[in-house]
Amino acid sequence: MALKGDGLMAERNEVISHWPDADVLVEKARRLIDAPAYTVNAARMAEYLAYFDARCPKSKAATAEAAGLIPGGVQHNLAFNYPFPLSIRKAEGAYLWDVDGNRYIDFLQAGGPTVLGSNYAPVRDAVIGVLRESGPVTGLFHQYELELARLINRHMPSVEMFRMLASGSEGCMAAIRAARNFTGKKKVIKMGGAYHGWSDQLVFGTRIPGTGPFEASGIPEECLKHTQEFFPNDLDGENGLAALLEKNKNDGGTAAVLIEPVGPESGSRPLSRDFNQRVHGLCDAYGALLIFDEVVTGFRLGLGGAQGYFGVKPDLTVFGKCVAGGYPGAGGVGGRKDVMSTFASGIGSEQQRTLVGGTLSANPLSCAAGYHALLEMERTGASALAARAGDRLCQKLEDVIASLGAPFFVYNYGSIVHLNTHGVLLVDISDPQGLFKILQRKEIAKQIGAAYTAEGIITLAGSRLYTSMADTDEVIDQAVQGFARVLESCEPVA
Repeated sequence: MALKGDGLMAERNEVISHWPDADVLVEKARRLIDAPAYTVNAARMAEYLAYFDARCPKSKAATAEAAGLIPGGVQHNLAFNYPFPLSIRKAEGAYLWDVDGNRYIDFLQAGGPTVLGSNYAPVRDAVIGVLRESGPVTGLFHQYELELARLINRHMPSVEMFRMLASGSEGCMAAIRAARNFTGKKKVIKMGGAYHGWSDQLVFGTRIPGTGPFEASGIPEECLKHTQEFFPNDLDGENGLAALLEKNKNDGGTAAVLIEPVGPESGSRPLSRDFNQRVHGLCDAYGALLIFDEVVTGFRLGLGGAQGYFGVKPDLTVFGKCVAGGYPGAGGVGGRKDVMSTFASGIGSEQQRTLVGGTLSANPLSCAAGYHALLEMERTGASALAARAGDRLCQKLEDVIASLGAPFFVYNYGSIVHLNTHGVLLVDISDPQGLFKILQRKEIAKQIGAAYTAEGIITLAGSRLYTSMADTDEVIDQAVQGFARVLESCEPVA
């Protein structure tokens, strides 16, 4: 098996060209939520819904049949299901094609990992080569396990050791288990609104800060006994991170603080520029491990991830789909050698082993995909190119919004773009009208997302857009025209 050399392209510094002012964005969010909700006017919405019936009959038939055998008719949480899910046949570069032959600009990018663009040929060819040579899994060591771990360590020095698993959810589970084993403490504090997978102990304060166990159906209360949340940017308040750490100090201490370094849901709730540095200081002061969830930001915000951008060295880093370039079986955790060594200590160790595993973890196909994806990102400067596309998209959407007089706003962290028109994730749960606003704006999110799709644009929940290296100026300009047609048709709900 021939592996490519170690030539490392000097990483550019333009991955995040500017850091948005969190206070300004919070005020814009407040104005959006306090204003009447906007949605696509009825006449235009009827035209958009007619698109699906006229142009997507094969998708409609396939997903209708699937609804009898698959809950909701589709297996993945990222699928946008209104008025019905699309059945995708082909993915390449900046585009997706459905089974009816319709082409869409892909700003979902599988939830973020395909910075090179979808189905990138050099990576695909390398994976096919491994498939022919060894098949998908042997159950034994493969050289690509070492090559991938070495490459991750080269770009993220904090990852002194790396344990590959099958998903970001497993990575988060393993990280908090290792933190508890290593520190001997039980409490885990997460940032409210962040999604860290669907394990029993982390379905808490999910999507919207302050919701606690609201989405924890089927999870016994005792599973969440040692999970806590604090609001984004709230480090010094009465219920902020510092207060929680101080309270826990007298109750066995805090094992770990788990955060998304750009804010929950890829920065849907924006953070101040110095937030991560301050959290790092608090963790050091209270003896808690700092865990960065870089499921999305890893390699997308530069090959050094968010930690490279901020210059913060977390104790543990969680990886997800990004670690295999969008291929299956992608996830894991890496970090300090003394903490990571507990995963393999076993008999004779001074410390009890932190048990994790999985038959398909670190399979040859996933490791090869991750290794070659990272090499290609080095060679092409993909993170910077994707960020340039994100900057262009954000600026042009700002120009569109400025002409409308609506309370919409847009901002980006490089190739992660947030287009806020409904603001369902920005609602303050303490607002007496909060639940009504959430339900109302969830419905509006469905309508606006469907409108974008009918214009040939795939988004995440109608508000989050991931750009890739494949998004040329022509692709971005075409997308902006479609977004503009939707936004110009929006009006306040009566």
